[in-house]
Amino acid sequence: MPNDYDLIVRNGTVVDGTGAQPFQADVAVKDGKIAAVAANLSGSADKEIDAKGKLVTPGFVDIHTHYDAQAIWDTHMSPSSLHGVTTVVMGNCGVGFAPCKPEDRNKLIELMEGVEDIPGAVMHEGLEWTWESFPEYLDALESKPRDVDVCALLPHSAVRVNVMGDRAVAFEPATKDDIAKMRAITKEAVEAGAFGVSTSRTTSHKTLAGEYIPTLRVYEDELMGLANGLSDAGSGFLEAVSDWITDEGEDTINAAPDPVEAFGILKRVAQNSGRPMVYTLAQRNSAPEMFANLLEMNRKAYEDEGVNIRPVFPPRAIGILLGLQASQTPFSGCPTFKTLNDLPLEEKVAKLRDPAIREKILSEDPVKESTFPLIHRMSYGYMFRFGAKDYQPKKENSVESIAATGNMSAPEVAYDMLLENNGKNFIYMPITNYSDFSLSASKTLLNEKMAIMGLGDGGAHVGFILDAGFPTWLLTHWGKNDGDFAMPELIRRLTSDTAGAAGLGDRGAIRVGLKGDLNVIDWEALDFEAPYVIQDLPAGGKRLMQGASGYAYTIVAGEVTHQDGAPTGVLPGKLVRGQRPAPAPLAMAAE
Repeated sequence: MPNDYDLIVRNGTVVDGTGAQPFQADVAVKDGKIAAVAANLSGSADKEIDAKGKLVTPGFVDIHTHYDAQAIWDTHMSPSSLHGVTTVVMGNCGVGFAPCKPEDRNKLIELMEGVEDIPGAVMHEGLEWTWESFPEYLDALESKPRDVDVCALLPHSAVRVNVMGDRAVAFEPATKDDIAKMRAITKEAVEAGAFGVSTSRTTSHKTLAGEYIPTLRVYEDELMGLANGLSDAGSGFLEAVSDWITDEGEDTINAAPDPVEAFGILKRVAQNSGRPMVYTLAQRNSAPEMFANLLEMNRKAYEDEGVNIRPVFPPRAIGILLGLQASQTPFSGCPTFKTLNDLPLEEKVAKLRDPAIREKILSEDPVKESTFPLIHRMSYGYMFRFGAKDYQPKKENSVESIAATGNMSAPEVAYDMLLENNGKNFIYMPITNYSDFSLSASKTLLNEKMAIMGLGDGGAHVGFILDAGFPTWLLTHWGKNDGDFAMPELIRRLTSDTAGAAGLGDRGAIRVGLKGDLNVIDWEALDFEAPYVIQDLPAGGKRLMQGASGYAYTIVAGEVTHQDGAPTGVLPGKLVRGQRPAPAPLAMAAE
């Protein structure tokens, strides 16, 4: 006789994803869905897992990733899948690869290369381009199995280029006809399975040639056209990243609008369309007060006016890893340093130790020829020697502070740090949420029920940012180590809250009828590894990687995809086509 269930996780402490108190129960999965939740569950299963002494949680849902390219060539969405993530939403920040006419492929690759730091050679090698329309892109995604489920947003830049061609990258205003076409493309995409549409309004997003993202300062009527396309389809949310201020040294021609007006644009689009909106909120080092002002504006809109607009925030500082193995250093824009870019690490280190080369690089301007979009945010006052996992360096340990107490300049101190450990050392530079050398901004947002934990950016910034391990950081720092937040609430932040924000009503909690995505976690062993570099991208490309410990099992649709941090080779992950409500009736888990 066949077994009653495909999988039973027995004897675990269930943390159901709603924020409720943990309880002892067995969890059974049948045909990819949770079939029973009860203490001492009777029945048999094809596979049983003993979770005694461990937590059983829903799989984590990450709503801000950039696996748009990696999902085409890879079956494993790491680093995210190494940190308990079982569903990702990609296509954020207005960049992606569909819709796309053949003649526009290079434009979208160059944009993704600059905005999200994925090498152009990697994308040229790895993307098969079997699509032009967004529905065809979804078909390409659907044809490949993975270790997580993937959901896709329609990227505004691709839509604009598809409709307007060269006029899009020349920043011409969209005509009424252009907007009508964008609206129709949005409706078509959502009806085919897109989860919504994303846009970018920040000068930090540009190609390596310095060209700004085509959506930088589009007028409100164009954004409304996209939102109305969602309304036409009756589904989908908007995702946005915006400049709220213009930092010193940044382009003033494309300066950010007044913060009140910048937020007002997003709020009005959400309000007038009736579609939910999420946007990036982090505390800029150069203007820490802006964070509190935006948060207050959002509270008023969300709580008092009923506008469904919510901030997405990081649980710690967003930080850049600068190093000789990374894609950026403080000296990457220096002409002499550029001549060493293609050398093997050992040879590069030997050259950089040459006193004559050191003197020449230190005498050159690192900004003038830099292609790094965040070059104007770089500051020696925010650079720190990176310990194995030190994401909270103290002010007195900054490169600038070290230089002030010695006989070297800050650039000299940074230069020598890069050569430590035979060139394998990193310099950590937090660019947000660290203005007062604390984590007060993240802590403030963790106390805000309307705020959504995210911004791990998995799949992007492969050479200088590694934040896809945010789920593990959230649990270890704010739960295990700091203890300021109850563990069930932190699990809720990673599961039902993010799933609900994305419109994934079929997952995110341990309830009968919901998807059988689970984590079995050894709470005491939970931790994350030090970052390292691997060379596994198409065309021999390198990327930063970070694993974790304590994830005894990660389960997607009832199948074990990772055991003790290692992939099992089982690939039950699928493309998720469109938002979905929770199944009704929804049975409650046993208390």
